[in-house]
Amino acid sequence: MILYITVAAFTALLAGMVDNHPKRQPHTVTRQQLMNKICLWAIFLILFALSACRLNVGNDYAKYVEFMHLVNCDAYVPTEIGFNLLVKLIYGLSGFENFLLVFAVYSFVTVLLFLLALYEQSDEFALSFFLFMMLGYYFQTFSTVRYYLALAIALYSMKFVLRRQWGRFLVLVLLGATFHKSLLVVIPLYFLASLRWKKWQLAPAALFCTTFLFMQDFYLKVVVFLYPTYEDTEYLEGGTSYINILRCAAVLAFAGIVYLMEERRQAAGAVDQADGCAQGMSSKNDECVGNKAGTLAEEPRFWFYLYLNLGAFVLYTFCSFLPIISRIGYYLTVSQILFLPMLLKRVRDERWRRLFRAGILLSAVLYFAMYLSRAANDGVLVLPYKTFLFHDMVNILSDVN
Repeated sequence: MILYITVAAFTALLAGMVDNHPKRQPHTVTRQQLMNKICLWAIFLILFALSACRLNVGNDYAKYVEFMHLVNCDAYVPTEIGFNLLVKLIYGLSGFENFLLVFAVYSFVTVLLFLLALYEQSDEFALSFFLFMMLGYYFQTFSTVRYYLALAIALYSMKFVLRRQWGRFLVLVLLGATFHKSLLVVIPLYFLASLRWKKWQLAPAALFCTTFLFMQDFYLKVVVFLYPTYEDTEYLEGGTSYINILRCAAVLAFAGIVYLMEERRQAAGAVDQADGCAQGMSSKNDECVGNKAGTLAEEPRFWFYLYLNLGAFVLYTFCSFLPIISRIGYYLTVSQILFLPMLLKRVRDERWRRLFRAGILLSAVLYFAMYLSRAANDGVLVLPYKTFLFHDMVNILSDVN
């Protein structure tokens, strides 16, 4: 636990020295740009090394080693073709069942994609990275490595959705789906979240959500069709997370507060402009035009992130019977590490911004403390940390049989 806290604290300090919107000068590298490169590489190497050097750390580490062994033996495994081909390639090049290298490759790509997504898309890299660590996203990459690679791809692909570059978005998602097919759900979900919904359109959408209450058997059959290995297993028990419901509700409430604060500020500014224009200011003056371009209401990212979190809130609330609800929900709630810095930046009042920042940081730290308190429990198992440098791998099922 001390190791995880130290890594989180040190990398967060490095992230605090990164400015992902530096002032650029032609034909020269500024001091801030150089600092960004040093800190980003240091963060990447620390996170990659910690992940790549682990041994039997993660809820399903041993299960993945078993899957890799079966893939190498050409036996059936319920994993996707991308995972299987990667295992065969690495095992073939290594000449032995080098599962450590497979995990290292996953760690390399997953951490790299997360950091690239935060640096390129966040309004404040330091805060986004802090949330990335405190909300457990990094440490959960130790488990379900295929899924968290897909989650990193989903986060990175959001920029293509916002740019309306649907071709690049589809290619990236389809490629990621060869490692975890659940990633395919982001195609309809991210498309729907990118639309500018009218108020009257939200009513039938809400009506559709009620079908989850009385058509549960139908939706479970759909899940079994997509995931046949779930049939007659404990995976069909479903369940939801009240913590995630609370997180979504808090983020939506914060978004509503910031939106109303900006609307009030815009209204007050419009009144001042009207008074100024009435006193003889030229109607051609920009201050008399009343253009609302650039407001939060006209910001596509605001509505995209808002609808993603609203969708997650609905899923966690009404679809608790679905066994894959957490996986679908995480594809939506991962946007919070980008959404919260964006909202915080739009708070103009310095005192309110400091108060909101303190609330976000405190909530994140409390969440991290709660996460670490159950990090050794079944279903998480990222504690205790073990490394191949000092420990041996336990026997997998094939070894026992």
